[in-house]
Amino acid sequence: MPARAVAFLATAALALAASPPDPCYEEGRPRRCIPDFVNAAFGNPVVASSICGRRGPERLCDPPGDQNPENACRVCDAARSDRRHPPAHLTDLNNPHDVTCWRSAALAAASYDSPPDNVSLTLSLNKKYELTYVSLQFCPKAARPDSVAIYKSADYGVTWQPFQFYSSQCRRVYGRPNKATVTAANEQEARCSDSHRLAGENSGGARLAFSTLEGRPSAANFDISPVLQDWVTATDVRVVFNRLHMVNEGDEVDSKKQAAAGTQHYAVSDFAVGGRCKCNGHASRCIPAKGEESQVQLACDCKHNTAGRDCERCKPFHFDRPWGRATARDANECKGLWPNYSF
Repeated sequence: MPARAVAFLATAALALAASPPDPCYEEGRPRRCIPDFVNAAFGNPVVASSICGRRGPERLCDPPGDQNPENACRVCDAARSDRRHPPAHLTDLNNPHDVTCWRSAALAAASYDSPPDNVSLTLSLNKKYELTYVSLQFCPKAARPDSVAIYKSADYGVTWQPFQFYSSQCRRVYGRPNKATVTAANEQEARCSDSHRLAGENSGGARLAFSTLEGRPSAANFDISPVLQDWVTATDVRVVFNRLHMVNEGDEVDSKKQAAAGTQHYAVSDFAVGGRCKCNGHASRCIPAKGEESQVQLACDCKHNTAGRDCERCKPFHFDRPWGRATARDANECKGLWPNYSF
């Protein structure tokens, strides 16, 4: 055999040995595969309905606690890089030693009888994901919200569905019972809970975390539950802050809290969304691809003769069996119309 041919074969053999195995196949047989778990929010833009300092410098205060009220205050000015608090800080690198915050404009004094604040944060993931959690970390010493609503969209913001509610008074604020039982008949219904009031405060700020499958009866059989698969699917997540934490009705308001009234605000340091790129078990990764109007967008690297941005259909000429989501038992590979014929 010529030396050049030997060198070519040796190079090809080395390349094959170096290439990692395809997670979507085992010894040539198709199997379910899923992309890595990621923080889908990281680096994505967030649209905030309220940002401090947009209309000029404004004074904002945290609850003073035991400190002098003046030490709990700062000036926010969107025109100055050292004093601005934009929503881009929500999805940047979360460093507990260098906390960056988004801060809303100052709010009127909170009251159950006043209209809700309706300060919103809208995160676009720009691809369907199957979400495991939505997490908000509040800035150190910041006022904590009393009533928060989380919504999700599965059609890129066209329609919105309630995902979860938090409030000390669920029925009064959201018209829902506190910690209602989820059954197999209502697994796609949002619950309201007051448990976020128990979340511990630490040096990095309190955290609110919503687990999308917690308490859902079919969670253990997620692979074969289309209802829950739809429930966790989202392209966008919106958080709406309705009210800050308030003193109980009838309680006396001390002079420090009164001094901070009208300067309190919402302040969040991290907005995280944990989940996997939705590929229906037919891809192990999502990659940039050209979409409509030649725009680059994230899409599944589909295997098993599937196609579509989410591997949600069979490739052309592979309709010998209906499309199906891959499970641990069956990869549901799309079959060609003719044996051993592929495109």
